This record gives sequence, C-alpha cells and structure tokens, in this order.
Amino acid sequence: MKALVFHGVGDIRVDDVPEPEQRAPTDAIVRLVASAIFGTDLHFVRGSMSGMKPGTILGHEGVGVVEQLGDDVRNLSVGDRVVIPSTIGCGSCNYCRAGYYAQCMNANPNGPDAGTAFFGGPEPTGPFDGLQAELARIPYAHVGLVKLPDEVADDDALLLSDIFPTAWFGGRLAEITDGDTVAVFGCGPVGLFSILSAQLQGAGRVLAVDQLPSRLEQARRLGAEVVDFSQEDPVETLKRLTGGTGPDRVIDAVGIDAESPDDGRDERFTREIEEVAEETPDEASRFRQPGDAPSQALRWAVDAVAKAGTVAIIGVYPPQAEHFPIGAAMNKNLTIKAGNCNHRRYIPELVELVRTGAVKPSEVLTQVDELRGAVDAYEAFDQRQEGWHKVALDPATAPAG
Repeated sequence: MKALVFHGVGDIRVDDVPEPEQRAPTDAIVRLVASAIFGTDLHFVRGSMSGMKPGTILGHEGVGVVEQLGDDVRNLSVGDRVVIPSTIGCGSCNYCRAGYYAQCMNANPNGPDAGTAFFGGPEPTGPFDGLQAELARIPYAHVGLVKLPDEVADDDALLLSDIFPTAWFGGRLAEITDGDTVAVFGCGPVGLFSILSAQLQGAGRVLAVDQLPSRLEQARRLGAEVVDFSQEDPVETLKRLTGGTGPDRVIDAVGIDAESPDDGRDERFTREIEEVAEETPDEASRFRQPGDAPSQALRWAVDAVAKAGTVAIIGVYPPQAEHFPIGAAMNKNLTIKAGNCNHRRYIPELVELVRTGAVKPSEVLTQVDELRGAVDAYEAFDQRQEGWHKVALDPATAPAG
C-alpha cells in the first residue's frame, strides 16, 4: 500500500509499505478515505520536536471504513464508517474512565509514565504508524473509533479527528462562561475552530490575533474581532478594545510556531533550537526551520488577560520549552491550564453538532490533494501559502502499490 513515510528531518516520501496486521483482539484495520496535514506533523518534519523514528508513517487525523475487527471489538461492524481520534486510550484505566484519554496508563508501550500516545508521532509517543496511508491499524478500536451517522460527510468528519475537538478542549480549559470576552492567539485551523468553539460555549465577544491576512479574514468571517500583531501591539490593542481590563479568557493556539519581533524572543530557547537546526540534513531546507520564540504568544497572553483570568494552552510545545512568565501570572491571580486533547471525550458530542447541522467544519478545509502529492502539500502548508488553512489528503486516489 502507499503511505507517507518519515525518513529524516526534512525528508518525507510516499512509499510502498506492507499492509498493517492485527496484533491484539482489540485491534481494527481501517481503510482510510480521508486524512489530513496538521501543524503538529510539521514539527516532526522540521525537527523542532525530536525523536521521530525513520520509517514511521505520518499523520494523526483520519476517516475510514472498517475492514477487519478483533474479537474484542464488539460495538462495531465491518463496513462501518468511522472517525479516528488522534490520541489513543484503552478505555479501561482510571484516566480513561475519568475522560483523560490523552493520559492513558496502557496505550503507550513506553510505560504508564510515558505520556500521550498518538498516531504518527515520535518514539516517546509509541510510536504508532500514522493515518496518511491507505490502511491503518487502530489499537483499542472499541474506544479508538467513533461510528459516523450518514448525515456527517467525510470532509466534515475529518475535522472531528483532531482539529475541532482540540479547539473545543481549549474552550473547556479556558473555563468560558456566558458573556465572557475571549482572545485567541493564532488563526490557523485550531485557532479558527477555537473561535467557533468559544462562541458555541457562550462567549460574548471573541478577539483573534494573527498576522496573515487570509487567516485574519477567515477569523473575521467567523465573527471575531481581528488584531494584526504585525501592525499593532496586540497587548495594548486587546486592552484598549476591552475597556482597559483585557479579555477574561485567552487561548494559545500557536505553540512552538509563534512568530514575533526579534526583541520578543526567548533567547535561551532560540539558541537550543538553532543548535538542532545546525544538525539538520541539507534536504531539510525545504521546510521552515524552528527559530521563532515559542513563548511569545504565552507572554502576550499573560500580559493581555484580565486579572483573575484564565489562560488555556493547546498549542504544541516541546519538552525543552522551559521558560514561562510565572511571576507575572502569579501576581495577576491567573489560572493556567494546558494539555493534549482527550479527543475521545469530545468527539461524540461534536459528531452530534455536525449531524444536526449546527456546525459545518469543512468550511475551514481549503485544499485537497491526492496522497502522491502529499510532499508538495506539506511544503505549501509549511510555508503558509495563501489559502492553505487546512490540507486534506485523499489516500483512495494514491497510485496502486
């Protein structure tokens, strides 16, 4: 079968690989009908998050049709159309039972203290082969697959695999209550869905911060009040637009990809990731290298949010990102919440929102490409070319292996 495979930093290829096989009675084999490129995938390709094992299939978003089921998958049938939660949980441990699927005690083969297991990630996450392929093995399929109703189209379901639930999770972390003013840093796919999620969770106003015109325009169309940080100081503007107090809640949907003026960089972290870049092979030059301060959005968030407000962090940060303005946060009585999304907890609720027509997620999906063009699609998405808010890949159109 065809799959998009990681070979090294800056080196990804569409390869012929063996078809996956069941390894446990709770496994399923799913034929992918849609997959997507997510910002997290770019971290691995750029080398800004280390530990990727050569030969790993990329991708952690997918919609497909069940082809095989293990004996202990008793809630699905062969032929069911399903969405695949990006993070993997067993459904039985105390964390999964409490809804913290991203902190499952059993899913990650590196042990109970290893952290989140997800598809297409580095060795500390499993690793598990990803979903940018024609077929995928899904462990713990009885909880790792969510059956889709006929009313939910594939393009809409694809955004329920990671993007929409992550944004919804961000709103929950931010503790949004009716009438709150919410600021969202970053208007990429997660940021746009964070705007939508904040509105659905009761926000009275949503302000969106970015610098790319196409993203700001998309945010404006969703009803957000936009702030271009390349043209004005975002902290001063957010305070001015909120009567001097700042927004009640802030969602950081940026993470390591924050872009900022040179004088706002975290110099220690910049040095660390530049050292990584120096070790990058020549072919990595196709992709943007890490170098911007990952803490800039967080600093703006802490400075801008109202006293006794909440900052929710759903943007991805690597373990070596250690700097945080804790003193400023403490002196403002802020609540800080962060984490990987517990996708399986929120997907059924969001499926129902889409089924009833309350939300149509595919309106954010702006580019579709065949799997054989995936490398070029990665490059266009990585370079933030105009209109590339979200990229869907179509494994079904890949040439036969």
